[in-house]
Amino acid sequence: MSAPEERPAPTSRPSPDTTSPCESAPRETSSHETSLHDYALFRHGIEPDGRVPARGYPLPDGPPEPSRPRLTLREAQEEVASALADTLADPDPVRAAAAVHRRVRSLVMPHRTLRACVIRLPLTDEAAARRTGRRLVRTGTTPAAVQVGLGLLSRLGEPEDAPWLTVLGLLKGFERPVVAALDRLDRQAAALLMLRTRVRDTALYPLLDAVEAGDDAAVLAALTGLPPDFRTLGCARRIAEAADLHRLLRAHPRNPALLARAAGLLHRMAGRHDVRAEILDYGPATDAYETLISHADLLPATPGHRAVLLSIALDLHSGPAALLDWRPGRREVLLDALGRLPAAPAPGDAPGDPAERRRADWMARTGRQPFRVPPDGERLRIEVVAEDPADRNDVETRILVDGRPLVPALFGKGPGTSPERLLDTGLLRAGSEPREVRLAEAYCSEGCCGALDVTIRREGEEVVWGDWRGAVGPPPPEYRFDAAGYDAELERADRDRPWSWPARSTARLVADGLRERPDLLTRWDALPGWVGTAWDEPDTVEVYFTYWPGLAAGNRDREGPWLQFGWRIPQDGGPVGERAAAVLDRLASTDPKTYAEVRGGSREHAEALGHPWPERG
Repeated sequence: MSAPEERPAPTSRPSPDTTSPCESAPRETSSHETSLHDYALFRHGIEPDGRVPARGYPLPDGPPEPSRPRLTLREAQEEVASALADTLADPDPVRAAAAVHRRVRSLVMPHRTLRACVIRLPLTDEAAARRTGRRLVRTGTTPAAVQVGLGLLSRLGEPEDAPWLTVLGLLKGFERPVVAALDRLDRQAAALLMLRTRVRDTALYPLLDAVEAGDDAAVLAALTGLPPDFRTLGCARRIAEAADLHRLLRAHPRNPALLARAAGLLHRMAGRHDVRAEILDYGPATDAYETLISHADLLPATPGHRAVLLSIALDLHSGPAALLDWRPGRREVLLDALGRLPAAPAPGDAPGDPAERRRADWMARTGRQPFRVPPDGERLRIEVVAEDPADRNDVETRILVDGRPLVPALFGKGPGTSPERLLDTGLLRAGSEPREVRLAEAYCSEGCCGALDVTIRREGEEVVWGDWRGAVGPPPPEYRFDAAGYDAELERADRDRPWSWPARSTARLVADGLRERPDLLTRWDALPGWVGTAWDEPDTVEVYFTYWPGLAAGNRDREGPWLQFGWRIPQDGGPVGERAAAVLDRLASTDPKTYAEVRGGSREHAEALGHPWPERG
């Protein structure tokens, strides 16, 4: 087998009318005659509307991918090295590419595994390997051979390779590795490919079309014209990179619509509900913040604009944005500028929309939090931050050491643990015995992507944080704090609760009461569970408990039926303490199973225990 002759370089962004460089269109079943690159160009050229299907075009038919008992990565690497090491050092790329096509047939492993192994393969002649990688990417006829080329260019590629890689990224199974390779070479091309193949929201199409057409005026209009509620979560950085947001801001720094869109994108990038906060991978982040904040006074002082700017201040003060490579003192200057902006108009006396009231209350409670100047020499700072209720309404405990937020620096896969679990329970207190404490859990779950745990112990006049588990990257060092200062900071954080709202405060008092008097529920054969505010109705308290027959008498059957119940309690506007006392009194006097709803267990358990199973849509 020999690879076909190399074709002329494609345009960096194939248009819908692009045809294959071949004299005749390739047959989908002719993977041995047509390069995958030419096949991708052909498929894109015949697409009626020029849109790429979700996850890319299917690969042409060919022999089924070989299978064998699963290899460890090390075993696979050894096989790939044995088969390809000499080949990739061949100075003749045509001969080397043909040899790769022959040899990968004997490597019985998925083609994605081949790429992963090539990325780690020791190379004796990088220049020769680069030439071979280019030959395989441009003329390779099998997925396995092309993945070898992609693995090489992921390491050794240069900007001239970006257009060829972009075309391959249109194929199913190639989009993710191509985006990763393009991130080194052309961030805009990587962003366009990712958005074309993953995002199905048609509202984004005009922006992508304008970028590919090179029409700056249309790009500006499309970016600022995205719907206000456009869901950018998860792709905010890619939208900014595709539109070249940084360049647009420099060209139009006084455009209020662009400033508002930039503020929304930057705040989304700083979100902690992904594998890693996107803001840390956005190259021009500090310059974008500078331009935005320098002209933020041009934004009308509406509640929406002031809320997103307050969120950005929180990101800069104690969130992932604090970890960017700031010039000394510059972040503090920007925070000071945000703190001097006029506040949004206070809501009128009319009740208005409940969501608007919650947001106004949040801004009133949170308004000065990110602008407080910490005492000189402060080693440890604990900030409880409530997010904009119009966004996610989450509350997290942010721990700063020497001014740097610990969780995004060491973990970054999710927000910090809630204050109810860290502060209210006293977990952060250092006692005579070491205690392992969870500071954060992955946004998906611990079982999926892990958690960040630390062991806290007291050594004489110091409190030590060490024996870390779950940190990303090199093992973190031990952190040592003056014990007196440490205890004082915990006391301050526990007292300082402007972040809380009435329903949340009620929930805290109820949870405290159940910890102090567990008999309130055990008398009803129930174990206390989570107590907090409903995610969809933050003004509603939720009390969960598990009903386990025989618990009160001490003869609970652990293998027997059980049910989980939830009690929803709307906040009625009365004093928090009185509301919490009323909840606890009712739990003490009346079996909560008579007014709570079944939320978990099974239909069989519900029937066995005489409770109706909820019928949910």
